[in-house]
Amino acid sequence: MELSDANLQTLTEYLKKTLDPDPAIRRPAEKFLESVEGNQNYPLLLLTLLEKSQENVIKVCASVTFKNYIKRNWRIVEDEPNKICESDRIAIKANIVPLMLSSPEQIQKQLSDAISIIGREDFPQKWPDLLTEMVNRFQSGDFHVINGVLRTAHSLFKRYRHEFKSNELWTEIKLVLDAFALPLTNLFKATIELCSTHANDASALKVLFSSLILIAKLFYSLNFQDLPEFFEDNMETWMTNFHSLLTLDNKLLQTDDEEEAGLLELLKSQICDNAALYAQKYDEEFQPYLPRFVTAIWNLLVTTGQEVKYDLLVSNAIQFLASVCERPHYKHLFEDQNTLTSICEKVIVPNMEFRAADEEAFEDNSEEYIRRDLEGSDIDTRRRAACDLVRGLCKFFEGPVTGIFSGYVNSMLQEYAKNPSVNWKHKDAAIYLVTSLASKAQTQKHGITQANELVNLTEFFVNHIQPDLKSATVNEFPVLKADGIKYIMIFRNQVPKEQLLMSIPLLINHLQAESIVVHTYAAHALERLFTMRGTNNTTLITAAEMAPFVEVLLTNLFKALTLPGSSENEYIMKAIMRSFSLLQESIIPYIPSVITQLTQKLLAVSKNPSKPHFNHYMFESICLSIRITCKANPEAVGSFEEALFLVFTEILQNDVQEFIPYVFQVMSLLLEMHKTEIPSSYMALFPHLLQPVLWERTGNIPPLVRLLQAYLERGASTIARAAADKIPGLLGVFQKLIASKANDHQGFYLLNSIIEHMPPESVDQYRKQIFILLFQRLQNSKTTKFIKSFLVFINLYCIRYGALALQEIFDSIQPKMFGMVLEKIIIPEIQKVSGQVEKKICAVGITKILTECPPMMDTEYTKLWIPLLQALIGLFELPEDDTIPDEEHFIDIEDTPGYQTAFSQLAFAGKKEHDPVGQMVNNPRIHLAQSLHKLSTACPGRVLSMLSTSLNAEALQYLQGYLQAASVSLL
Repeated sequence: MELSDANLQTLTEYLKKTLDPDPAIRRPAEKFLESVEGNQNYPLLLLTLLEKSQENVIKVCASVTFKNYIKRNWRIVEDEPNKICESDRIAIKANIVPLMLSSPEQIQKQLSDAISIIGREDFPQKWPDLLTEMVNRFQSGDFHVINGVLRTAHSLFKRYRHEFKSNELWTEIKLVLDAFALPLTNLFKATIELCSTHANDASALKVLFSSLILIAKLFYSLNFQDLPEFFEDNMETWMTNFHSLLTLDNKLLQTDDEEEAGLLELLKSQICDNAALYAQKYDEEFQPYLPRFVTAIWNLLVTTGQEVKYDLLVSNAIQFLASVCERPHYKHLFEDQNTLTSICEKVIVPNMEFRAADEEAFEDNSEEYIRRDLEGSDIDTRRRAACDLVRGLCKFFEGPVTGIFSGYVNSMLQEYAKNPSVNWKHKDAAIYLVTSLASKAQTQKHGITQANELVNLTEFFVNHIQPDLKSATVNEFPVLKADGIKYIMIFRNQVPKEQLLMSIPLLINHLQAESIVVHTYAAHALERLFTMRGTNNTTLITAAEMAPFVEVLLTNLFKALTLPGSSENEYIMKAIMRSFSLLQESIIPYIPSVITQLTQKLLAVSKNPSKPHFNHYMFESICLSIRITCKANPEAVGSFEEALFLVFTEILQNDVQEFIPYVFQVMSLLLEMHKTEIPSSYMALFPHLLQPVLWERTGNIPPLVRLLQAYLERGASTIARAAADKIPGLLGVFQKLIASKANDHQGFYLLNSIIEHMPPESVDQYRKQIFILLFQRLQNSKTTKFIKSFLVFINLYCIRYGALALQEIFDSIQPKMFGMVLEKIIIPEIQKVSGQVEKKICAVGITKILTECPPMMDTEYTKLWIPLLQALIGLFELPEDDTIPDEEHFIDIEDTPGYQTAFSQLAFAGKKEHDPVGQMVNNPRIHLAQSLHKLSTACPGRVLSMLSTSLNAEALQYLQGYLQAASVSLL
């Protein structure tokens, strides 16, 4: 694509169309942009547009398109073509920083993100001058430019907060500190001075405080991994200024908005985070500054209001106290009973109250409420922070704290009892307090794993939780109902089983509640209870105990999906999946209605898939329905195909990318259920599965390979008879996969199925070409993973076609090739093979080469006979060799970047492990002994003399053990 005005005009028109609400206009425009993004100059055209276009909407659209383009294509993935040509990469890196700094803020943010994506891959090695270019801009004095640099630095360095330690990381951080720490400190001091100079200028203060927030965030990132020497030497500058900023209050920076945090709140929140980081990680160095920070933050907490805009500040301030109070050498700061009472009274209790804003979220923004409350999402709430502070204080002061709070809990419950309809919030706070007091250690999987001995959980449950859940109406006091259900969920390991069983009908009943939070919690609680383990690893709650509730459980779960706001509720769908898994054959009578509802739901969500977890559990539930029913009645597979195939066809025709990998897995499961010929409906689809476009998406590869394997297992002869012209297409897929380091194992899965199941004559003409392709790949890039798969394949080939056929095909490619493969690959590498079935295949294959291949006994290959036997005994007796050369870092399939749907394995569509030599050989060691016995009968004396002269003593001892076990001897 030329950098011409005509192309800029075309691009402008298409970008406009991508903003059109009408999908008939929008989709073709998106497809067009996708089709041209591989062309040279495409990214430069976007950058030119966002710089020169007269229309702001086009500038913003071009910046977002550019950022997403970089996100999808910048990373260079091994074995895949480089999607951006080198000259474009150089031009982008040369122009993007100045362009970002001269752009308005909305566009600056997009370009800043793009720089950090490029930096993630190229900095520092391939973009060494990035830092210098950025630091030089600090001198400009223009805070629009400075903030652009700070924003970019923040998005570039924030990954230091969660990267694992490595030499590479340390080297990079050192490089950044050498270039950045001093200019950042000078900028910090200069900005603080400017704040006092412009103390009465509101617009100047806004810009300066935006800079201070970014500087404070950069401080956190650069100090996270370890305490850098520079910051230790300059701690006085940073901490004194941080402390004075914490206590600063400027009327010009206060906002009227009650919801949105202002600049002052955001800055103080970040400083609380920075102080907590130092108090936790570098307490010795930070000790001189700690008392004044504790005082400042305490005052902040006592004087800050209940408005939502202060939530982040308050929760970070409380988290600071929580991190300090559980460190042994700060214990003395909290020992005094008055201090503890004061913390409980002034900080913890007020921040546990259920505010009007929480009530609003509960009713109107339930998804966000659930995410915060159930999943503990990153947005720290005041309640969660207060809860953490209670846990922190209980570490050293469990008795006094429990005592203080017991009083509060009792008085709150008494207030509630006086007038429940008005005072229900008192009971909510009481339940929250009990929960935070009682829970010492918690995991997502098991709920509370350690509880406070001083709180009687069962008594509280019976007296205060059950009555709410037993009340006749499920819709009164929804917040208290949600609290009660959450209590069961959290303390499921502490509450006795009989109480849990009594709760199950109550929970099933609450699936009908109108409140989204209540019926979601009910579904989640049931799902968690169904996963609990009892003795000998069975589920704690059994299918028999659930028998009286099966019908009402299934009815209410599916009904809950029709309630407003829950049509794609992932918790309900997960509960459906878990119920199927627990109840097994008890659900068979309900399957016809269940599968109808699931397919209708599938059809509805396939129009616009937006909830990945919901979709995953829905497909899992479909797989479970199929498995459970067909296990009891294999003939039922036809009725499932009838129900599902119409929807599947629509998904495949409309190319619903998110669902295609799932459809292939369900189809594999159905096809594997057939015991006879492949039905014609599958054969009609077969040619479409070989289309190259399907194989372009990495997420499709594992399920497609499995589906083709199912075709080969169930209908190889049908394919050979009715679709022989498709065999080259099948081998074309193998050829594509084998060329990729990430997917070569999938290519071998396919090849092994072809060798194992296809009639020999149908693949005769292709066999030599297959081996030539494998050897080319071995020469070009030999990885451990490839070698392991290659060894399994040649041994499977040997089992299927005979050892002589293996020797002949190698030697037909190149004379003496067979000996080279034995000497250079099989003998030295066989120890690397892993997996029971894989080892068995190799053992049987090698046994055949040793005992059923005449050239091994009377040509120059004979010298390899003993080393090969020795290697086989090693495979049986030595530990597996799992070393991997340093230069091999396999990219995981899931790690490939971009927006493609990654492959999600369905647990309940799992494939049984298949053993191709199962019928033939039970014990490979005994099989070796019997085969050697047979060989020695055919040529007496030969085998014994070779063994006695050359085989190492230890291996010989093992071999004698095998011969004894098989009750045979050698002649």
